Amino acid sequence: MAIGAELKVYVLDPYHPDAVELVQSIPGVQAILPGDPRMESWHSDADGLMVRSDSRLTEKDFAKAQRLRVVVKQGVGVDNIDLTAAKKRGIAVHNTPALNSESVAELSMALTLTLTRRVSEIDRAVRGGATVIRSQTLSTSMFRKTVGVVGMGNIGKIVAQKWIGAFDCSITLDELLSVSDVVTLHVPLVQNTRGLIGEHELDIMKDSAFLVNCARGGVVDERALLKALDEKRIGGAALDTTEIEPPTLAVHGEFLKHENVIITPHIGGSTKENQSRNGMYVVETLVNVLHGREATGKLV
Repeated sequence: MAIGAELKVYVLDPYHPDAVELVQSIPGVQAILPGDPRMESWHSDADGLMVRSDSRLTEKDFAKAQRLRVVVKQGVGVDNIDLTAAKKRGIAVHNTPALNSESVAELSMALTLTLTRRVSEIDRAVRGGATVIRSQTLSTSMFRKTVGVVGMGNIGKIVAQKWIGAFDCSITLDELLSVSDVVTLHVPLVQNTRGLIGEHELDIMKDSAFLVNCARGGVVDERALLKALDEKRIGGAALDTTEIEPPTLAVHGEFLKHENVIITPHIGGSTKENQSRNGMYVVETLVNVLHGREATGKLV
């Protein structure tokens, strides 16, 4: 790249308008946004990339991107980026640690209460014109129930704190699955967490227990979960993440036949405030790296 030339930053996935406005306003940086015809040839001249979960970056991508110096991923999970290949070619990869934690923890609690209090089920009945008889639609109170938090990273810790403060719940990790009334998952998808909740784990959970997954779809063996639901060996499930995303009727229709199942399309971090904060953090991180300054969230 010639001295004084603009740095080219490709925004591969949609970002909050605040982040787009910020990256477009930085002197010496040319931002190429989704929909721009130049996006198809980003490998030829990208100095930096802003990505989310939609884009996959492989060894082949990094081999073609001779100018690429940094990739910044909004969010914590980076299973869509080949970190080994990036490291091999000296390409820095950063994420946005902790920024999603509060909003994901909120959704975990919201899904849990929606599931245990049968809110979606009753709402659908009312919308369908049914007369809801309260004595026949009793739900489960969370007061003094045991919540098992799997994964005590940034999100898991906040989830635990919220449950303790809200409902005087006892949170234990010992014999977690067998004693928990709610099991809420907050672990990354890595080799030893893939299929973490499978047939064996579902078997030792209480028949009345609820499973909430705001982590990654691959953490739960969906075939085992569907079998447990079909056989009424679990109280219900709320899935914000699925193995195949986004969730569709074609793929997840068997799950959606169950009234005690809630599926949302990976919206844990999807609040206006969080998207703005995260996107601007990505821009600041990327610019710092391109200008040789220190930046947090470095993975390789």
